[in-house]
Amino acid sequence: MRSIAMKKTTNILIAALLLLSLAVMSSCGDRRPKSTSTRGLARIMCDESFQSVLEQEIAVFEYQYPEASIMPEYINEHDALDSLFHNKVDLIIISHDLTPEQKKSLKKIGRGYRTRMIAVDAIAIIVNKQNDIDELSMDDLRDIFSGKVIRWGEVFPTKLKNDTIKVMFDGSGTGLVHYMKEKFVNGGQFGPNVYARGSSADVFKAVEEYKNVIGFIGVSWITSDLKSAEIPIAEKYEELKTKNEVSVIDFTDRIKVMPLRGDDKVQGVKPYQAHISSGEYPLVRTIWAIDASYNGMLDHGFFTFLTGVIGQKIILQTGILPAAEPVRTVEIVQ
Repeated sequence: MRSIAMKKTTNILIAALLLLSLAVMSSCGDRRPKSTSTRGLARIMCDESFQSVLEQEIAVFEYQYPEASIMPEYINEHDALDSLFHNKVDLIIISHDLTPEQKKSLKKIGRGYRTRMIAVDAIAIIVNKQNDIDELSMDDLRDIFSGKVIRWGEVFPTKLKNDTIKVMFDGSGTGLVHYMKEKFVNGGQFGPNVYARGSSADVFKAVEEYKNVIGFIGVSWITSDLKSAEIPIAEKYEELKTKNEVSVIDFTDRIKVMPLRGDDKVQGVKPYQAHISSGEYPLVRTIWAIDASYNGMLDHGFFTFLTGVIGQKIILQTGILPAAEPVRTVEIVQ
């Protein structure tokens, strides 16, 4: 009986010590490192036109690592780079790698860095469903961007022949706008019929509502509202872990995706992954992750995730092309 009583007393003392330890930890704060590669808080900046892709990456990463919190800010890529160089942020997502001069500047201020291309994106041309033109060429786009052509009837015989063409982009400082200026007006200014909307979502909405609008938008924005994006996160995560084949989904039917004919092509194609990969679709650009955080920080953990197998599978499911394709694609919809 005495031994049983002593055991009970010992257990009570142990429990009391544990409670005391917890109380001390609470009063002093959790002394674990504030950030590891899978835990903590990371603030990152991303070119607005890649928002749809990044949000899906963040959702899966935070599900896999519940103690991690990724706080994205969607801005133009000029401001993202400026924040990186002024130590305001450690991880940015933009449309190109650092230039040799930018790399030298980072080294000069003592910032280590790593860069990786994570995807190849295509710029989709979207129009209202009432637009009855079946195809555009690169020359058509040059005329539209320069202001040489201002009405739909000057492009092709159409029931919209007297309607003024209104070209819509996302914010004026994004990588998409810079890319299109270099592509079509030699880095100069667009014609008077080109407008900047607040975001890619605003461009999509304008095209959906107004029959004379033509919008330019990343491909992921026209696949993100389909069934693959509606799968519960737990189910999606298990599928990403276990399946080695990912079906490519078609575009939303809320707008019309315009086929585009390259300068040396006889037929236009839409920006499906197969046409991005083959080079048949002429409007493609890269997506880069640039990380200047220390090894073992959450920013670095998320950078590694983006370039890993699951991160690349997520990119494949958004309708664009992973930089390092980890799986075989099937059921490409034409």
